[in-house]
Amino acid sequence: MTRHKTDGYRLSAVAAGVAGLLAAGLSPALAQQQRQQMPQGWFKACAKQEDVDICNVQNLVSASTGQVVTGISLLELKGKINKKLFQVTVPTGRLVPPGIGLQVDGGKTQKLEYVLCFADRCIAEAPLNDQLVASFKKGQELTLTSVNSQNQPNPIKVSLQGFTGAYDGPPLKQSDIEDRQKKIQEFVAKNNEDFAKKLKEEQDKAKAAN
Repeated sequence: MTRHKTDGYRLSAVAAGVAGLLAAGLSPALAQQQRQQMPQGWFKACAKQEDVDICNVQNLVSASTGQVVTGISLLELKGKINKKLFQVTVPTGRLVPPGIGLQVDGGKTQKLEYVLCFADRCIAEAPLNDQLVASFKKGQELTLTSVNSQNQPNPIKVSLQGFTGAYDGPPLKQSDIEDRQKKIQEFVAKNNEDFAKKLKEEQDKAKAAN
C-alpha cells in the first residue's frame, strides 16, 4: 500500500472514529433524545504530515434510529503527493459486492467500491473530481446506500446544506477542532453511561423477577 493511501485511510478513520462507539453503546431511544448534542453538519479540518498538506471536508451523520453512524470525507492531498479522494465510512456487517450507492437528489446512483475494513467499520472510495463537488454544491440532499448482511439496503440521507461554505471556506481552527472533539467525546461518554445505567436496571428487574 502506498503512503498517500495510508494517509487517506487514516484521515477517513478519524472522521468516522465514533462510529463503532456510538453503534455499540447507543440505544434508539437515547439516541433520539440526545443526538442533537453531537456536533452536526459539514466542516473542514486541515493538517500537515511531513511534506504533504491534507485537508478533509467531512460530515458525521446518524440514521433516524441513532443506531448507524456514517462518516463522509472529501480528502485533498497537496505537496509531495497530490491526490483527491471521496470516502464513505459505514459500520461493519455490510455485503461487500454491492458497495455503497451515492446519489445526489434524484440523480443517477454511483457505486463506491469498498477498499478497506477495520474491526468496527468499512471504507468505500471513489476519485474526488470537480463534477462530484459541483453536484454537492448544487444539490439539496445526499443519499448513501449500503447493503447489510440480511441483503437489505440501508439508505442514509445527508443534508448538503452548509457544504459549499465548508468546502470553499477556511478550515476550522485547532481550538475549534479540539472543542468539537471534546463535544463528541462527551456525547459518547454520556450515552455509554446512560446505556450502562439502563442495562443495570434491566438486570436488577430480571433478578427481582426470579
